[in-house]
Amino acid sequence: MKKALIAVVTVAVLAGGVYLLNKAIPQARATGPGPIGGTAAAPPQQTNLDMQDVVLKALDGSDLKISDLKGKVVLVDFWGTFCEPCKEEAPWLIEFQKKYGPRGFTILGVAVDPEGKSIVEPYVKKTTFDVNGVKEALNFPIFLTTDALNDKIGLIGYPTTVLIARDGHVAKVSVGLGQDAKEEMIKDIEGLM
Repeated sequence: MKKALIAVVTVAVLAGGVYLLNKAIPQARATGPGPIGGTAAAPPQQTNLDMQDVVLKALDGSDLKISDLKGKVVLVDFWGTFCEPCKEEAPWLIEFQKKYGPRGFTILGVAVDPEGKSIVEPYVKKTTFDVNGVKEALNFPIFLTTDALNDKIGLIGYPTTVLIARDGHVAKVSVGLGQDAKEEMIKDIEGLM
């Protein structure tokens, strides 16, 4: 009984911490320029981050190795069904996939929900977003995160976006959404196209 109580308290504290971090990050970021999203509090450009050895597990159980996408501009978006800024960003990502996909661009959505597939899959199947007045579903593949991947990226908030150039190097990493996030993302993507 005591162990169960400790587990419940630990989960509650962690959930509260993630919630507060998600609320605090966008406010702290709206103050100046930085990586994707125009955010001052985001980590510095992480050119030493290597994503080429990362293997992602899709909702259908298949694997995708990031290095297999070399030659494309890749935006890896770490998001959660619980994350309001992630929901705000989703219509932009749908637009970006439509606009830049034919030019060698792809988005990989990586869901960070602790419950995993049991909550992510139904969410992806039933949720639509307002994209210029039209309700649309996510139009890019969704994967599930792992603790090892979270540690590798150093996730501290959501959404976290990793932009990978055609040659496979990480061009930018950003956390949260700043005031001009959409415009900054467009500029960054187009700069790599």
